[in-house]
Amino acid sequence: MRATTEIKTALIGYGFSATTFHLPFILNMAPFRFTAVSTSKGEQVQQQHPGVEVYKEAETLLTDSDADLVIITAPNAVHFALARLALEQGKHVVLEKPFVTRVEQGEELIALAKQQQRVLSVYHNRRWDGDFLTVQKLIAESRLGDVRYFESHFDRFRPAVRKRWREANVEGGGILFDLGPHMLDQALQLFGPPSAITAQVKALRPQAEVDDFFHLTLHYPEHIAVLRSSPFCAAPNLRFEVQGTAGSFIKHGLDPQEERLKAGTLPVHANWAQESPEHHGQLYSAEAGTPFATETGGYQHYYRQLTSAILDGAEVPVSAEQALWNIRLIHLAQQSSASGQTVKVYGDV
Repeated sequence: MRATTEIKTALIGYGFSATTFHLPFILNMAPFRFTAVSTSKGEQVQQQHPGVEVYKEAETLLTDSDADLVIITAPNAVHFALARLALEQGKHVVLEKPFVTRVEQGEELIALAKQQQRVLSVYHNRRWDGDFLTVQKLIAESRLGDVRYFESHFDRFRPAVRKRWREANVEGGGILFDLGPHMLDQALQLFGPPSAITAQVKALRPQAEVDDFFHLTLHYPEHIAVLRSSPFCAAPNLRFEVQGTAGSFIKHGLDPQEERLKAGTLPVHANWAQESPEHHGQLYSAEAGTPFATETGGYQHYYRQLTSAILDGAEVPVSAEQALWNIRLIHLAQQSSASGQTVKVYGDV
């Protein structure tokens, strides 16, 4: 199926997401070649990446560029329209999370991608966080026995509202659509879909226009999973706590990849994402607790799988069908929070 030796890649947007989470991999991994971008920062792009085509409008890039792959990092509300146009133009598509803002939008894109025979994927890069891979390994190897309680946090200390679209009252705004997809995706990878969900989704900060806090309880037949994000956590961040019949595991802090990418670290060495020993989690039994080495993550693995999917027809690293489950659960969480009731979940991933 390899009809080409390179993947001409275009970016929709040239902000934090594009320059931190995508460009370092596109620029340093074959067979990707950065060929086009839609942005208002044309002069900056031309200085940093001579020869890259700059388009002021995303729609013009999608219709006029010869890109094979388009990575969409635009605001959530326009994900659907831009992805649909890209697929109609015969381009492969990667969307930043969240996939879309409405379930029916995702279903339409999935059908269109199949019709066009193009790859459609969502960048749930945190499947390749080292701490999550560690939890995944412990559960897969039954090191904790049967899991009875799982807790995942992505807390921050941001007591003041910022002026940006993610915190504005717009479609797809709010923390549930921002961090919720990552945390739900990880829970689904570990346990599959829950049988029910109970949620509190709130705007707790003064002047908040949209939700900035969530506490989700996913109900399973033999255990529960709690996912939480708060803007008022000034203490060290509890990332994971997993309790089972044979022991428990506790992990603080965040995976180091984001901070390293922000600092300019290039993902060109095998150990670039390796966590320092002082940040390793603790594995507890009835007798004692001992440090447990964090698995080495690496967002480059997403792009390696994406290459195989585009050029060889291999499995997509994160399928749109899987990503759509996050949107279903977000809407059920909103429903639960509004009603104050536990909401049943139907279907299989």
